[in-house]
Amino acid sequence: MMLLRRAASAAALLASVLPFAAPTPATAAPAPAAADGPACRTAPAAPDREQARLADPRTTALVDRSGLAGFVRRFPAALCGARSAAEAAGTVEAWGEALWWSAVHRAQGRRPGGDLAPGDDRPLYWARLRMTVQLDSWLPEFAVDKAALRTRFEDASRGLADNDFTGTPGVRRVFISGFDPFGLDGELRRANPSGSAALRLNGRRITLADGTRAEVRAVVLPVRYGDFDRGLVERAFTPRMAGGPRSADLITTVSQGYPGLFTLEEWAGRNRSADPYPDNTGTLSGGTRSRPVTAPGMGPGPEFIRTTLPADAVTGAVQSPYPVLLNPDVTEIPAGGTGPVDREDGPTPGSRAVAGGGGGYLSNEVAYRSNRLRLELAPALPGGHLHTPVLTGLPADPAELTGPEFERNETAIADEVRAVLEQAAR
Repeated sequence: MMLLRRAASAAALLASVLPFAAPTPATAAPAPAAADGPACRTAPAAPDREQARLADPRTTALVDRSGLAGFVRRFPAALCGARSAAEAAGTVEAWGEALWWSAVHRAQGRRPGGDLAPGDDRPLYWARLRMTVQLDSWLPEFAVDKAALRTRFEDASRGLADNDFTGTPGVRRVFISGFDPFGLDGELRRANPSGSAALRLNGRRITLADGTRAEVRAVVLPVRYGDFDRGLVERAFTPRMAGGPRSADLITTVSQGYPGLFTLEEWAGRNRSADPYPDNTGTLSGGTRSRPVTAPGMGPGPEFIRTTLPADAVTGAVQSPYPVLLNPDVTEIPAGGTGPVDREDGPTPGSRAVAGGGGGYLSNEVAYRSNRLRLELAPALPGGHLHTPVLTGLPADPAELTGPEFERNETAIADEVRAVLEQAAR
């Protein structure tokens, strides 16, 4: 297992922008403003590393072939229609929510459009990113906080703004997170099966192993250190641990992990240690195996946190088409030691965390942050982290965006995530 870890590296807008969306109130979308009006001034903003990848025409094709291009086409006019900072905040949130729900409806087969497979998570990622460029380029006639507007848009388009449990009596509540695609400098066409699973499961009801029903809610998180530093994980998970009928009965973070298998990570480590591997913006964490670092904004907690998901039930019942294993591996600096030590049986007392079973990157950190919060707010709540297999099957021709094997594999992984949840949330 240690060798594997080292080797792995809104309703109105829906109705008007996307005519094939699930039935929603037929309210009109914001009217476009005049393109040459003073409120519609724009100026190109310097792209960050993530936005710069939009220069590749394949990113446009991934949006166009999903039926989400209407968002990109009409968002600038919607911004131009805002006449105050408050209107601008409402606009970006409404469009973010509409983009999110459109991607969810599409993934679940309720909104046909384009020729890409419905569960493909990439169109949401590239449409959102293009819309952030448009937001960055907008020059309103009134003062706005662009950073705050982008955060509001990002949160809404990732499922954080309007994604509460229904609170139906007798229905259990499962909250999960997935991730954006990453490693795009090596292969721009990459998807992330954890994001696909989140889209396919959000709002769905599943039947658990004991015959009861559960409602799943999900968010898709960015692969960016800065968002984690600014408390994104805590914003996503805190409402699900506040108590009452709309809090979760189980939480699990999900990310892409190792080739050919699922792993339930037994331990999450407190620190970052993945450098020189960057995030999607090319940013490094500052932490290495020999010098791990604690992330900014991290609340108090132990060096390692152990999963409370029912690992025996999951690994005993779900083994197809991919095996599911419990991974006890950690890397630590032992008490009194000076260098990292890999262990296959969990941490030793007094050690400093270098990496959990999920490594020292953001997949480990999302597990640690969410479960640190769980220990603080709802310690009896089951929680942990699930790594999916690496998604394979892209065609050899780099111009081909998808293929039958790729689509089958993404669907199989998402279906097995659901099977794991059905065993874990008992």
